[in-house]
Amino acid sequence: MNWLNDNAFAVLGQQFKWNDVLGNLLGLAALALGWRRSVLSWPVQLLSGLVLISANLSAHLAGGTGKQVVVIAASIWGWTRWQRGLRQDGDIRIRFAGWTERGLLVLGTAVATTVVALVFQHWNLSWSPWADAYIFVGTMAAMVAQARGWVEFWFAWIAVDVVGVPLAFNSGLPFSGTVYLVYFVLVLLGLRSWWLRTRIATPTTPTLQGAPV
Repeated sequence: MNWLNDNAFAVLGQQFKWNDVLGNLLGLAALALGWRRSVLSWPVQLLSGLVLISANLSAHLAGGTGKQVVVIAASIWGWTRWQRGLRQDGDIRIRFAGWTERGLLVLGTAVATTVVALVFQHWNLSWSPWADAYIFVGTMAAMVAQARGWVEFWFAWIAVDVVGVPLAFNSGLPFSGTVYLVYFVLVLLGLRSWWLRTRIATPTTPTLQGAPV
């Protein structure tokens, strides 16, 4: 699989690697499937994480690499939660998190970001430890929210994108930076879709697994 580290093409002097391109295209597909509340979002996200590990290793981004490991683990957990929801309710239950849940999510993200950034800084694991740690922990928080069916999942992704775009470009991963911009558009559309979904009662009769309502 060494070809994943090869350059795929160049645009305006910027070299795009295969692992950066393919991994992020799979990530886009996973986000779009999440927007549609399809359980296929999770295995596609897992595959994206596997490919993007090599991209982040080549860019010396420990946080990015660790993030993809978390993405893989969270994908397995999210798949099982959504499958259980489909069996019990016939659909993926979407809701806003309670204030206590939001507080714990924000507090946990802040504390974990600080701890991870200090670890990266101490062991020289990243050239941008605080931004790298923020993206690492923020992605974990977003996937936890997604697995639980919280609308706040989309707000977490917006927060990650704000830092992810400049970090990717400055790390020599221009395709990742470009895809983060596309993510932002999909996130806004997904946020609207899930927000509207909270106004619709969950059906009591089973639907096809992964099929949008």
